[in-house]
Formats: sequence, structure tokens, C-alpha cells
Amino acid sequence: MSNSERDPLLPRRSSTLSLKKRPGPHEISKSMRYGILAGVWTATFLSSINMTLVPTMLPSISSEFQKSHQASWLGTAYLLATATFTPLYGRLANVLGRRGASQVAVLFTGLGTLACGLSTSMEMLIVSRFIAGIGGGGVNTIATIVVSDMYSLRDRGLAQGVASVFNGFGLGFGGPLGGLITDWLGWRWAFLCQMPLFLVSLLLTTVNLRYVTKGKGKSTREVLKRIDYFGSLTLLISVGSMLMFLSTRYNANIPWSDARVIVPLVLAIVFFVVFVFVELFVAAEPVLAPFLLVQKIPVLVGISNFLVATCNFTISYFFPMWFQTVELTSAATAGLHILPNSMSMSLGSVFAGWMMHRTGKYKMINMIFGIFPFVGTVLISLIHENSGWIQSWFSIIPMGFGNAVVLQTMLIALLAHIPESHMAVGTGFGQLFRGIGQVGGVAISSAIFQWKLDKVLRERIDDPNAEEIITHIRQNARAVATLPPKLQRIARDSYAVSLKAVFFFASVSTLLAYIARLPIPEKDLDSRPRSNSLPPPPPPSSAALPSTVSPGIVGRDEESDGDEQSASATPDSELVEPPIDAAVGSSPKSVKARRRLSTFESTEGIMDLESRRIGGSARTGSSVS
Repeated sequence: MSNSERDPLLPRRSSTLSLKKRPGPHEISKSMRYGILAGVWTATFLSSINMTLVPTMLPSISSEFQKSHQASWLGTAYLLATATFTPLYGRLANVLGRRGASQVAVLFTGLGTLACGLSTSMEMLIVSRFIAGIGGGGVNTIATIVVSDMYSLRDRGLAQGVASVFNGFGLGFGGPLGGLITDWLGWRWAFLCQMPLFLVSLLLTTVNLRYVTKGKGKSTREVLKRIDYFGSLTLLISVGSMLMFLSTRYNANIPWSDARVIVPLVLAIVFFVVFVFVELFVAAEPVLAPFLLVQKIPVLVGISNFLVATCNFTISYFFPMWFQTVELTSAATAGLHILPNSMSMSLGSVFAGWMMHRTGKYKMINMIFGIFPFVGTVLISLIHENSGWIQSWFSIIPMGFGNAVVLQTMLIALLAHIPESHMAVGTGFGQLFRGIGQVGGVAISSAIFQWKLDKVLRERIDDPNAEEIITHIRQNARAVATLPPKLQRIARDSYAVSLKAVFFFASVSTLLAYIARLPIPEKDLDSRPRSNSLPPPPPPSSAALPSTVSPGIVGRDEESDGDEQSASATPDSELVEPPIDAAVGSSPKSVKARRRLSTFESTEGIMDLESRRIGGSARTGSSVS
């Protein structure tokens, strides 16, 4: 058959074939792989530093602005943004590609950190911390997705263990670096000194993060329409209102009858109810996965993640304060007491990853080392002013090592107990609980601390100017060292009692987390192999697809935004997709279009990249009209 005048002289290459020539995540060179890992892990390190940088700087910051009762917002603002925006980055990884999403996360974190260093008021500093938190959660999400792209499930435990070294170093070195830089240069430089590393991370990912992942193409506009904006907004307002209530009632000691206490509490309850309603009945692809609430393993992992994160951030934020206010050490010395926690977390992460990689099991190491955090927090709770150097420096080690093992094993346990079609929603479910636990760890422990401190000071100070003295001690922790001897003794003892109440709260949290993990069963990590390799395109069906329509399965090029995928040009009625539930035994004819149940995409690297049919992870018995 001869060509017509309209036919091109050279055959047109299909987008699928051209994309296949680009390397997948398993085919990239070692130098590119290491460049990617260096870029994302540098950002992870910086994000983790910013989570724990503030505690040792709080006395200096609160003294400059004279607003110590608002100091807890410097931690909760960052963590609130992280908890709210983290689930959205999985979707952005598909809209913008891995590289684009990574750049957005790094830019938000970097710009927020820069604004922190330039802040002229406590309010500006709190807002800047929130902006940095918007990117902070995304940095960790993209790093997890990228590692999952490049490694199999069994190897992923070891790879994530190495990744957790950077996370552990960041969490551990945040306090010491914050204290050292505050003593030497001032607290602002603790933020400004991070700028060169942000630029290095941005450069490394821009140059190297260019591999192809498999999936189904869809336009950016259509993908953005599937993000659960309303659910994220209601969650943000609900958690933020609860933080405002805790701050006004306990940190600022405002009475219950005041509208500044009642209104935030009412808003928190109302918007939480609205959030649940939106997730159950409104959002096409909600942040929370309602159907997982009736499944044992995801619920237990979520509870454990919440309580472990609560314990971690309670100790991280208040342990250094013990040495500054009770033992009257410098900020640098107080921050260095967190360093053993960093070392133990890094060792625990690598150990857990190595053990799971070698044995293919996780239950036993979880049960053995999962009790370590309780032992560590009890040792911290027993600390006193005359404790020896061993208890002061090393009592935190069991907590760091044990919690690192727990977080590693719980991530793998969650992935091993849910089918691939529910991988995205399961991961998002666990991450959401962990993020809320981080916020709760700082907010609840801060409320306990301020309530207890105010109560004890009022019991011990009997002076005509007691109210003024108490306010001064509560709002300016560094003032303790400058008080007259008698009043200083009262202040130091009051801080000691209040901090012990916080440490006891952390002990209870980690013990409950251990109990929650006991029913989680063992599962062989080799029982369900997964592949991230790019599959060949299926041949088009003559009965379902016209000869002019290209197949719907295409590679996702990290250099494109998804608009030029061949599936994007395919009409919905012409695109044939095997039902996701068919993998778990469902009949294709009985499957209807259902809701995806999370906007946090699977960290498996084999995600349903914006298929035409909403409902990549179906909820039994529900459908979308």
C-alpha cells in the first residue's frame, strides 16, 4: 500500500518508545543514583535539623521578644504545617515529577528558614516556621518515594535505614548546633547558616533526578483537581484550633470563661467533625483512609506512630531545658545532651534495616528493642540535679535506639500487611498519625509543663508581687540564672517538678505504644515480591481502542509535567484499564469506579499515576457516581 501525500516520509516515534529509552529507577548509573540520594538526604538532614533546632534556642528567643508563653508555637507551627501538607506531596510527585516536587519542597523549607533568620517579631518567626514546615514534610515524603523507586521491598529496609541516619543526625544535631551557634553568633545565624546546604540539595536533585517511573499519564489540571483541598483545610483548622486552645488555656493561663479559650476549643471540635464528614462522604481522594480504620494492622501501626512521635518530640523539646533551667548550663551544653540520642537513632535505624534485610523478619527485633524507649524515658524521669554524668548524658540512648528500630519495623510491617492496591492509602494513613503525634508531642507536653509550672510557682512564692514574679519566670527561662538566691532556688525546683511531669507523660506514651504493637503479627518480607521496572506497553485491543489511539500505559518522564503523556489525549470511554481489585480476586465486571482513599501516593514506586478511573484503592461497597 503506497503512502499518500499527507503521510510523513519518516515514521513517527511513539511517546512510549521514546520514553522507554530513558532509564528507569533501577537502570540509572551509580553516579546518578548517589547524586540523587545525596540531594534528597541533604534536604532530609536539614528538615530534621529544623524540627529540633528550636528547643535550645527558646530561652534566647523568648528573652529577646519577651514572649516565652508563645515559645511552644515555634515548634508546633512547623510540625502543624508538616502534618497537614505531607499527604499532598505524593500527588505533587506525579503532577510535577519527582524532581519538580523535590524542588518545591526544598524551596519552601529554604525560604521559610531564611525568613526565620530575618524575623523581627515572635509573630513573624512563628509564620516563618509554618512556611518552612510546608516544605519540611514534603522533603521527607519525596525522599521516601525516591528510595522506594530505586530499591525492592527487602532491600528498602536497609536503604531506609541509611536514610534514617541522615534523619537521625538531623534530629540529634539540631539541639547541639542550635545551642552552639546561639552562644557564638546568636540564634538568627542558626537559621541563616543552613542556606548553602539548601542550595547544594537543590543543585544535586536538579541535575540527577531524571529517571522514568511507570504509570498512566494524565494532565496536570486533572490531577490537581483530585487533591483533597477541603479535607486538608479542615484538618489544618481543627488541629490549629486545638493548639490555640492549649496555648491560651495552659500556656497563657487564661481562664475557662474567656472567649479566647472557648472559641478555639469549639472550632477544633466542629472542624474535626467536618473533616471526618468530608473524608467519609465528600472527598474523591481523601487524606485519611476511612476503610483502614476497621483493619487491625494499619490502626495499630497508626496508634504506635502517634505515640512514638509524641514521646520523641516531648523529650527532644524539653530535655535540653532541664540543663538550662535546673542545672543552669549554657545553651550549647544543653543542646549537646541530645547528641547521644542522634547517634543511637542512627545506629538503631541501620541495625533495624540490616536485620530485616538479612532475615526478612521484623517482629522479634521490634519486641526486643521496642521496650528500650520506655526504659530510657524512665531513666530520664529519675534524673535529678545531682545526677552523675552517666545518667545525664546516656539515659537518652535507649530511647533513641529503640524508637528508631520501631519506626523502621513498623513502616515495613505496614507495607507487608496491605495489598499493593492499598499501598498508597496505607502509607498515608501511617504518616498522618505520625505527623499529628509530632504536633501533639510538643503541644500537649507544653500545656502540661506550663500548667504544672504555674501551679508550683504559686504554691511556693508568697510575695506581694507574686503575680509579676511568676509571669517573669514563666516567660523568660534565662532569667532563672539572674534571680536572687532564694527565689532562684524556688524557680529551679519548680522547673524540675514541671519537667519531670513532662518526662512521665513521655514514659506513659511509649509504654502504650509498645502495648499497641504486641498484636501485630510476623510476615515474611519475601512473600510478596514487587518490581519497579518499567513494563513494556500492552498491545492495543482492536475491540476497545481505535487504531489511532495509543495505549494508556506509558512511562512517566521526570522531565515532563505529565501533560504530554499519550494517555492524556485518550478519551475516557476509550481507555481500557484492568481493575485494581482484580489483583486481589475481584471480578472485573463487578468492579465499579471507586474512590482512592488518600492523596499520599504509594512509596512503592509502582504507583497508579493518575489513572482515568478514580479509585486506585477501592473501599468495599462504595462507589463514586
